[in-house]
Amino acid sequence: MVPIPTTRHIPLMTHVETITAPRRASVAPPLDAAAADYEVVRRAIAHIAGHWQAQPAIEEIATAASVGTTDLHHIFRRWAGLTPKDFLAALTLDHARKLLRESASVLDAAYEVGLSGPGRLHDLFVTHEAMSPGEWKAGGAGLAISYGFHPSPFGTALVMITPRGLAGLAFADPGEETAALADMQRRWPRARYVEDPGATSPYARRIFDPALWRPEQPLRVVLIGTDWEIRVWETLLKVPMGRATTYSDIAAKVRTPKAARAVGAAVGKNPVCFVVPCHRVIGKSGDITGYHWGLTRKRAMLGWEAGKVAA
Repeated sequence: MVPIPTTRHIPLMTHVETITAPRRASVAPPLDAAAADYEVVRRAIAHIAGHWQAQPAIEEIATAASVGTTDLHHIFRRWAGLTPKDFLAALTLDHARKLLRESASVLDAAYEVGLSGPGRLHDLFVTHEAMSPGEWKAGGAGLAISYGFHPSPFGTALVMITPRGLAGLAFADPGEETAALADMQRRWPRARYVEDPGATSPYARRIFDPALWRPEQPLRVVLIGTDWEIRVWETLLKVPMGRATTYSDIAAKVRTPKAARAVGAAVGKNPVCFVVPCHRVIGKSGDITGYHWGLTRKRAMLGWEAGKVAA
């Protein structure tokens, strides 16, 4: 049985800008301040978890947390990495997915999770899943994927896109293009594929030409996988160019420190190589370990990136 895919639609700033944008040095708050922050977040989460079906407004959540709305926004984001509104949306989305998986209609699911109608559920899914509730319920069946082969610094690149953005990037050595396409198609066997190099060519240029890496024009990426896989892939996006990480480090960051082996499996299934930089993951000993598109290509990518950073 093919697992139902989950997607994320993320605005990916190009490789260079994503990792070279200046960051303010973070200063850890005093322990008493951190404890106070936790109390605010705890009260906010408790209220959201207990009243999510009523879709509480930010003012109501702030009142329950005993702070102002602005303070709640900043404290919650600093502590949890997302806003109270995002947390409420994630909780709502989780329940909606469960209902749809259990054969509820889109209309019934929308009302059951406290939304005013299917239009709001549609907006929620498109924003966070890059597909409509109906498309998600169908498991991605009929998803249209256009593909094309293009030259790149690392050999022939297979670029695959949906109407919402880049969905796949793979590589092929000479004569292996058909096998590379078949390998990617096995990831989404129910999708509909159309060869259209004219449509995929702009993506290839954006990905491999550093002159086109501009933060004001983010590259749209659609990640199609399980919730676990997407958590790992989104963590990979935070590994700076010119740096490396380990499977254990990734496992710790997704809060499953003993799941390095499972992280390795998810990294190996990354459908958007290079852009989602699975090549920056190495063994705990520092060895350059396995790569779906070959160790020689992985070493070439790391060397190419090191040269860009040095320049």
